[in-house]
Amino acid sequence: MGKDSEKDTDQNEEKPDISKPPESPLSDASAEKAMQGSDSDLDVEDPGKAFAGVMGAELYLEACRLMEVVPVSHFAQNLTKPYINLNHHGLGPKGVKAIAIALVSNATVTHLELEDNHILAEGAKCIAEMLRENCSLRELNISNNHLDTEGAEAIASLLLENASYLHTLQLSGNSFGEEAASCLADALMSNYQVKELDLSHNEFSEKGGQLLGQMLAVNTTLEILDLSWNHLRRKGTVAFGTGLKGNAALKILNLSWNSIGNEGAQALAEALKVNSVLIHLDISNNQINNEGAKKICKGLKVNGTLKVLKMANNLLTVEGATELVGSVRKNPNSVMEEINISNVLVNETFIKLLELAYQTRPELDVIYGEVEGCVSKIPKQHPNAMKVIQKYLNEHNLRLWDFFRKIDKDGNMKIPVSAFRRAMMQQSNIQLDRVQIAELVRKLDQNQTGIVDYSHLKEQKSAQKPVKEEMEEKV
Repeated sequence: MGKDSEKDTDQNEEKPDISKPPESPLSDASAEKAMQGSDSDLDVEDPGKAFAGVMGAELYLEACRLMEVVPVSHFAQNLTKPYINLNHHGLGPKGVKAIAIALVSNATVTHLELEDNHILAEGAKCIAEMLRENCSLRELNISNNHLDTEGAEAIASLLLENASYLHTLQLSGNSFGEEAASCLADALMSNYQVKELDLSHNEFSEKGGQLLGQMLAVNTTLEILDLSWNHLRRKGTVAFGTGLKGNAALKILNLSWNSIGNEGAQALAEALKVNSVLIHLDISNNQINNEGAKKICKGLKVNGTLKVLKMANNLLTVEGATELVGSVRKNPNSVMEEINISNVLVNETFIKLLELAYQTRPELDVIYGEVEGCVSKIPKQHPNAMKVIQKYLNEHNLRLWDFFRKIDKDGNMKIPVSAFRRAMMQQSNIQLDRVQIAELVRKLDQNQTGIVDYSHLKEQKSAQKPVKEEMEEKV
């Protein structure tokens, strides 16, 4: 009933009183045709003629007049900037159509956020038409917009033709089901532009997993794929794992919250044995128990590329956790940097095994739950890591910039967290334990990007800012 009323409302909105067209320098015929619709989703009559000589904010305001929508001042004021965020603005199909018209010839906006605007399939069609002409947009977020299958088809057609320059596309929460999976999978088999795709919080089931798995075996461009919060389950993940075996591009994969179970874990383990590209795998919250963890371990024992494995909130016990750490420790080719099993209650035996692993792999960070029998103990107090570093720098008349610069082998002012952790563990002059280093990483990488970025210290270095002030800002 709700959906029917929404449709009725939309239909009513599409039939304004054309006997009183809005005031406009355009011809009455152009305005009338704009409000009634036309063959092309962006055609007001012919945008090239109707908006001849009109550009930027003026073009947007003119389009708003014709669409009979209230202009969004933030959009009009930022059309000359690379990033525009219009999330949660209640634009609707007509509002986004006006925005699309304004962006057809725009050459400055590279990142556009349009999440949660109820643009529907109609709005998706307008966006797709705009992207066929626009040459600057690289990142687009149209998540949570009720696009449904028809909207997916409009976006898929664009991707199939490689008709845009997008490399990052977020389509989360759009009620995409099997039909949408089919058209998107077909399109992505041929697409060579999109590198990052978010399809989380949709309704792909086992069939969707099969279709996307087939796509993965063919696609050569996609590097980041988020399929969390879908319904791939066991059969879907088995098919998906088959596609992952032959993939040579995907680096980051999120399959959390998909109920993949032990069968899905086994399929992914088989893929890990042969895949030499994937570096980050998230299979948290997937009903995987110790048996499934042991299957994953078979892949980890031979894999030489995976750096991050997230398996939190599964059904593992300390037995499965021990197997995971042991498999990484025994693999001489492993490059593992993080294993997240944060809900697992471990014991002293596990801690001893972990210490042995840390001796040969200082970059490794295993995130686990409480230690059995130690819950009631008063936690050991650790001196503030920043203050320890500050004391050393003061004693040696060094600056914080100098400290980071010495660790940064590439000299690009961005240090991978794993490299930073390893360097800190190997510091002979500054004695910090793992707890202190973990806290330090949390402060230096608050957004969990996996990178310690110290580029902001360059200006401080030029200004000769005292070490004490620099450190206080970080503490």
